[in-house]
Amino acid sequence: MNQNNQTTKPTAAGGGRKFRNDLIFITAILVIVAMVAAVLFFLRGEGSTVQVEVDGTVIGIYPLSVDREVEIKTGENGEELNLLVIKDGKATVTTATCPDGICAAHRPISREGESIICLPHKVVVTVVGGEGDEPDVVA
Repeated sequence: MNQNNQTTKPTAAGGGRKFRNDLIFITAILVIVAMVAAVLFFLRGEGSTVQVEVDGTVIGIYPLSVDREVEIKTGENGEELNLLVIKDGKATVTTATCPDGICAAHRPISREGESIICLPHKVVVTVVGGEGDEPDVVA
């Protein structure tokens, strides 16, 4: 009987090959996922309008092509404020009276599907519509 307490390392014919194959498989999956995410990100077009919702209700839709400031007042007496600034085809919240101010720190948005969300005030600002989008008209 061999009472040697040494542990054996996997050989190339044993567990080492399986580990290497698993590592190659996981790496391939991660590369594929990254490529799909990059394609989806870069194919997303510039938006044409920004939609403002408060507590799930749309309160305004504004074109990104017109520079303006929009005061979004919430709360029981309108005491809470988010200031939406649309300038140079981008929208951003510059002022927010919420405690965390995460929405005011968010970068400007301009691509379709991007959004700025203020959870304490229940405000959602979303870019919608691609360039050249026009409403369907039935004659």
